[in-house]
Amino acid sequence: MDERRTARVSEAIREELLEIIGFEMDDPRLRSVQISAVEVSADGRTASIRVACSGEAKEQKQTLAALDHAAGFLRHELANRLDLRRTPELKFEADKFPGADERIELLLKRAKKSRGLA
Repeated sequence: MDERRTARVSEAIREELLEIIGFEMDDPRLRSVQISAVEVSADGRTASIRVACSGEAKEQKQTLAALDHAAGFLRHELANRLDLRRTPELKFEADKFPGADERIELLLKRAKKSRGLA
């Protein structure tokens, strides 16, 4: 896949996962889950999903375990909702610095403004 298609697929997967996890799953371990980013590999076979979880390390491990357990169901739901030739395998990982991407973008915009580039 080219970069633009990969970015579109990543965003579509992120939006659908937010809806499925947030509104359609009843697992109490998944109440505090926020999806930070989704990165689909160039071949479209795997998707790395960074997840921000609130709570202590034990609670975060339980949340990741619940997501790993539900990965098959989530992949099946994505296959039903998205028109993809191949639905990627879902790999969940904890986001060590939630919100860092947005903060970096903000700092870069400020730097460009101060230099008069924006």
